[in-house]
Amino acid sequence: MINTNFFINILRFTLLVLVQVLVFNRLNFFGFINPMVYILFLYWYPIKENRATFIGLSFLLGLFIDFFSDTMAINAAATVTIAYLRPVIMNFVFGVNLEFQSFKLGNTTKVQQITFLALLIVVHHFVFFTLEIFSFTNLLLILKKALAIGLATLILCLLFSTLFSVKKE
Repeated sequence: MINTNFFINILRFTLLVLVQVLVFNRLNFFGFINPMVYILFLYWYPIKENRATFIGLSFLLGLFIDFFSDTMAINAAATVTIAYLRPVIMNFVFGVNLEFQSFKLGNTTKVQQITFLALLIVVHHFVFFTLEIFSFTNLLLILKKALAIGLATLILCLLFSTLFSVKKE
C-alpha cells in the first residue's frame, strides 16, 4: 500500500502548479510583482524523505512552471538550487534540533518557520532573477526584484500556510 504522504505531496504539487500558473502568473502588482507561491511545496515537503526524490520533484516542479510560464528552465534551476541547499538552510535555522528523530516543522517556533521560509524564498528569487537578468551590471535591479517579489511571496506563502495548516488540539 502506498503511503498517504505520497498522495498528499502529489496533491500539493498539482494544486500549487495550477494555482501558480492560472492565478499568480497573471497577477502583476505595481507592474512587476508576480508572487511565486509554488515554493510552498519545497517548504512543506517532509524533512526525513529521500533527498534524491525531493530534488527530482523540485526539478519537475520548476520545469512544469517553466513550461506554462515560458521562462526557459529558470524556475527549474532555482528550485533545484533551493532543494539542494535546503539541508544547509534547515541546519542554520533549526540547529541541533534537526538531528532528533521526532523533529517536525510544525513543532518549531513561528519565528523559525518564518525564517526558514524567508531564506528559501530569498535564495530562490536571487538565483531566479540573476539567471533572468544575467548581468551583474544590473545588480540593483536584481536585488529590487528579488526583495519586492520575495516580500510579496513571503506574505502570500504565510497566508496560505496559516489557511491550510492542520490545527492541533
